[in-house]
This record gives sequence, structure tokens and C-alpha cells, in this order.
Amino acid sequence: MMKPSIWVRMDTWVRHLVPISVTIFLLLLTAVPTRLPGFAGIAPVLPLMGVYYWAIYRPDLLPAWMAFLVGFLYDIIAGTPLGVNALVLLLVQGVAASQRKFFLGKSFMVAWWAFGLLAAGAIGLSWLLVVILSGQVVDALPVIFEYFLTMGLFPVLTWALARTQMAFLKDV
Repeated sequence: MMKPSIWVRMDTWVRHLVPISVTIFLLLLTAVPTRLPGFAGIAPVLPLMGVYYWAIYRPDLLPAWMAFLVGFLYDIIAGTPLGVNALVLLLVQGVAASQRKFFLGKSFMVAWWAFGLLAAGAIGLSWLLVVILSGQVVDALPVIFEYFLTMGLFPVLTWALARTQMAFLKDV
């Protein structure tokens, strides 16, 4: 059997980095400052969508430790107590990956519905952990808006992630 050339191996290696790269890009998008007053408090949780998508469709390329890393970076960028988003994204990756067989072959509406349940739990858990760790009650209204924005963007982002997967990962 002939060994693949260095270029083929490098191409495969780079393609394997697509899920983590895209998810980190989504994380960085959440940190982009906007001129909209108060938007930072209700911004959609884009990395959550990325972790959920890749955990279902390519869990081999975004394993649990990468979800934890994205969450840890999210904590640093967002200024949340260290470990909050790391734990939440780790849980989301674990739950979504464990239900992968259920999701494959199902309609988009099923994936969206399940994401809605998982996102509600994830965003609620993040809020609860911030309240506990900071020792002060944080207003829940922005968190509710954050949830609805996240749910509203899910179809668009899922479409983009699916196109990315087809373009870069169909042969990997």
C-alpha cells in the first residue's frame, strides 16, 4: 500500500481543523463590539450552536476536550467566571454526541426542537452558575432575549455549518 504524500496528509490535517476553527470563529464573532447599546448582554450564543452542530454531525472532529477549550476561551473573552462556559459547552457536546444516532436522518425541525431544549438548559445553567459564583442575582430578562436570538439564528447558522461541512469535510 502506498503512503499518501505529505500534501495529502497536510490537506487532511487542515480539513480536520475546520470544526474547531469555525467554532472558535463563532466565539470571536460574539466578542466583536457593536454600537448597539446593551447588545452584549443579549448577543446570541454562537459557539453553543457550533458545538451542538459538530457534536451531532462530526463528533470525531470536535471532541469533548475541544468543546471544553472553546468554553474556557469563551469564559475569558466574555468575562464570566472561569469554568462556567467550559462546563456548559462540555455538557452540550456530551449530550448532543450521545444522541447522535437519534438525530441522524431526522428532519431539521427535530434538530431545531432538540437544540431549543438543550440551549434553554445550557443558557439557564450558565445564568445559574454566574449567579451562584458571583453571589449576586443577575437579571434574567437579557438571558431570555439571548435565548430567543440564539434560537432565531439557529437555522441560518446551521445552513452555513452544513455548507462548510459539505465543502471541506465530505471526503474526510
